[in-house]
Amino acid sequence: MTTKNSRAPGRPRKFDAEQAIEIAQHLFHSKGYDALSVADLTKAFGINPPSFYAAFGSKLGLYTRVLDRYACKGAIPLDALLRDDRPVAQCLIAVLQEAAKRYVADKEATGCMVLEGTHCNDHDAREAACSFHTAAENRIHAFIANRYPDDAVRLTDFMGTIMAGLSAKARAGYSLERLQETVRLSGLALETLLTDKFSA
Repeated sequence: MTTKNSRAPGRPRKFDAEQAIEIAQHLFHSKGYDALSVADLTKAFGINPPSFYAAFGSKLGLYTRVLDRYACKGAIPLDALLRDDRPVAQCLIAVLQEAAKRYVADKEATGCMVLEGTHCNDHDAREAACSFHTAAENRIHAFIANRYPDDAVRLTDFMGTIMAGLSAKARAGYSLERLQETVRLSGLALETLLTDKFSA
């Protein structure tokens, strides 16, 4: 990961912090926050602990930067899927379909990194993951409430429960086909409820 440069003897070797964050994202996703040590990270980056702490402050500091990156380059694109020009049920089903695909896309880093992070033992890391999870739930809630205000809370709860289940099953080794069957059944429930509400 080091870059070629004409540094003076004794100067610390530089490394690409953004590339390190990308590597860390995969490691945090595959191993989990608790199981991943600073020693694991410095070995993967090819740097020593002082350089690590100078760059990121702490393991938590790196994790928060990884979460920021994951939100942009890994998380489900809610803004693209939750569209006002499509039926709510179709949009919610699209979110679940995308979740199923993403959760099994990398065989070494299955499930949702944020959802799995909400269960870690480290309090501060758990809170950081929970803040991202809450933001996603709030986005789904706002979308539903725009057209179905009376059902927004329970449908948001339903979506959160299904997505957490998909993530857990992906981590347990379930195939995409099995996750898609869960999405199909969930979609039937969403379409039945929202169609009935629309026609009532």
